[in-house]
Amino acid sequence: MGINYEVIKNIIIETIRKKLQNYRPETNNMPFHFRLLGKDKMVLYSFIQSLNTTFGTSIFEPVALIIAENNFKIVKKQFQIGGFICENAQKTIQKIMNDLSTGNTTPDKINEIKLIRDSIVKRKLNKLKTVKVDLYIETFNGEKYLIDLKTVKPNISNFKDFKRTLLEWVAIVLTNNSDEKINSLIAIPYNPYEPEPYQRWTIKGMLDDKHELLVGKEFWDFLGGQRTYENLLNCFEESGIFLREEIDNYFNKFK
Repeated sequence: MGINYEVIKNIIIETIRKKLQNYRPETNNMPFHFRLLGKDKMVLYSFIQSLNTTFGTSIFEPVALIIAENNFKIVKKQFQIGGFICENAQKTIQKIMNDLSTGNTTPDKINEIKLIRDSIVKRKLNKLKTVKVDLYIETFNGEKYLIDLKTVKPNISNFKDFKRTLLEWVAIVLTNNSDEKINSLIAIPYNPYEPEPYQRWTIKGMLDDKHELLVGKEFWDFLGGQRTYENLLNCFEESGIFLREEIDNYFNKFK
C-alpha cells in the first residue's frame, strides 16, 4: 500500500478553504503601506504570516502521520510519553546541559543517551510534566522515534528548553524500560536557507545535527521513503492550482 497523496491534497485544500472562510485581516491602519503596495497585497502578506501556525498543526502534523503510517508499525501524533523520570537521570541531564552551555562538550546524542541510560536507577522516581510528542513513531523492530516538529525558524531564545525536552523524553522512556531503542529529535518541514545547509541550531552548540535534527527532504523521506519530499511539494502545487480562483477572488475584494 502506497502513500495516499489524494488524501493529503484534500487536507491541504480543506485547511486553506477553512482559513479563507474564517480569516479576518488585521484592522491596523497602515496608510503609507496601503498606498505604496495596495491593500490587497498587505492583506495577502498578513494572510501568509498567519499560515505559519496553521501549516504546523493543521497540515504538517496530519500529513506526517499519513505518510509515516505507510512505513512504520506504530504512528501517533500529540502523544503523551509518560509522567515519571528517574531522579538520577535528571541529574545527568542537568550535567549534560551545563557542559553544553559552557562549551565544555559538543552535542553528541548517542553518548548523551548512553549517559542517561547508564544513570537509570529506579530507587527514586520524580513526577514530571512534559510537553506532548508531536509525532511518535515505532519501527517494526521496536525502535522508537520521538519527534518535536518545529517551525522553520524557531525562536532561538528557547533552544535550551527544546534540547532539555528531547533529553527528558529519552529519560522518561528509559526510566520505564532501560533497554529501549530510543531516539528524540527536532524536525523542520523545510530548509529556508537552501541551497545552504540549515545552520540555525548547530551554531548554538546544542543539537547534534547528525542524530537530533531532520530538515526538509531528509525529514519527509525518512517518514515515507525516497521522493516523498518531491511528491509532497507536488501535492501543494496541485492544491494551489485547484484553489487559485478561490484565492484570487478572496483577495480581489481588497483592491
